[in-house]
Amino acid sequence: MNLSILIELAYLLSAVLFVFGLKRMGSPATAVRGNQLASIAMLIAIVATLGDQAMSGGAINWGVIIAGLAVGGLIGAVAAKTVKMTSMPEMVGIFNGLGGGASAVVAIAEYFRAGGFEGGGAAVSILIGILIGTVTLSGSYIAFAKLSGQMTGNPILFPGQKILNALLFLSALGLGGFMVATEPTNQLVLIFVGIAFVLGILLVIPIGGADMPVVVSLLNSYSGLAAAAAGFVIGNNLLIIAGSLVGAAGLILTQLMCKAMNRSLANVMFAGFGSEGAGPVDIGDRTVRSVDAEQAAMILGYAQSVVFVPGYGLAVAQAQHDLKKLGTLLEDRGITVRYAVHPVAGRMPGHMNVLLAEADVPYPQLFDLDEINDDFPEVDVAVVVGANDVVNPLAHDPNSVIAGMPILDVDKARSCIVMKRSLSPGFAGIDNPLFYAEKTNMFFGSAKESIVDLVKEVRELQ
Repeated sequence: MNLSILIELAYLLSAVLFVFGLKRMGSPATAVRGNQLASIAMLIAIVATLGDQAMSGGAINWGVIIAGLAVGGLIGAVAAKTVKMTSMPEMVGIFNGLGGGASAVVAIAEYFRAGGFEGGGAAVSILIGILIGTVTLSGSYIAFAKLSGQMTGNPILFPGQKILNALLFLSALGLGGFMVATEPTNQLVLIFVGIAFVLGILLVIPIGGADMPVVVSLLNSYSGLAAAAAGFVIGNNLLIIAGSLVGAAGLILTQLMCKAMNRSLANVMFAGFGSEGAGPVDIGDRTVRSVDAEQAAMILGYAQSVVFVPGYGLAVAQAQHDLKKLGTLLEDRGITVRYAVHPVAGRMPGHMNVLLAEADVPYPQLFDLDEINDDFPEVDVAVVVGANDVVNPLAHDPNSVIAGMPILDVDKARSCIVMKRSLSPGFAGIDNPLFYAEKTNMFFGSAKESIVDLVKEVRELQ
């Protein structure tokens, strides 16, 4: 069997592993194995590509390649080991940006290597790779800056913003068409890159904190599409397959995120919805019932069924391990414990699943919205930990800004404990009537400190 056949078989094996890896990432129980399969697939693809280049007589600087693999692998390993769970969303944003940026660099490098466009098809592939890759790069950095607190998480809006975005996009299309039809100059290519870079920034700055899971998912899709375009540019079928898988998966996930908020993608991208650090609300003559750790422990200790509802506050406090300890203590008392996970809780798709998996919460105890909502009327205690909008009953009010958004119906449980620092609104910027309901007890304070105190009190129960 000659080397060219082995290389094609390696590409085929890599593509199959990518498909199976992506499939396994659909469940928290198999996601780790799926990630490992995808990593093996990428390693096989890299080795096969280098072998193909060597066989075809291409110039390969093995020293630079080995150094790049070593340095990149070291940076990736250190980052993966040291990143805090609260920083995972912005790390994913950076990954998306680097993927898009790499695809744009490949397209630009191919243009300069060839000294221009080699035919209309190649020109279109290069320009698409540059456009999507550069938009992904700059847009992902803005998402990273919003998530990491380097810039405000509030929507950044200004007059004529949508018109400017439309003009930039049309300018990119027009300039791209002109370059395909004529022999472009290097200056025009750089102007095209600049337009795409600014467009990526302007597309993400009007998006607020409430919509970050959708943005992260959409940018992930962009990075896949950019990789597929890069595959067309250099004639690599595996890169086309892998990029198409990521792009399609990201688009599907984006649609699921939008459905979970009952909003269209256009509304997410252009409505400027969601805010950070919303101020306190005026409770008026409404009654707020609060409990301390001892009282909350009494409520939990003598229940038969408990459902924990985690939100971004759990991630901020890094209290997932303490929540697992509390759940284990309650199970030791014969109490049925489950975890209800809303699709858009947190700052990225699957954020709560990742947190709970890190704390070794058994996968059978994790339930999504559709699986558990009908059970809440039979739940003795629903414990909301740092969540707000995803449990706000105003979603059932047709006049609310979150009208129609699927929520976890914790208000239908027999009793509810809400762990929160204050009564301040969530990203949607609206009050939550759950906090004032007769069967709701507010447990004010940091999620971590509150849960640690709860663990002590539950242990002392007879």
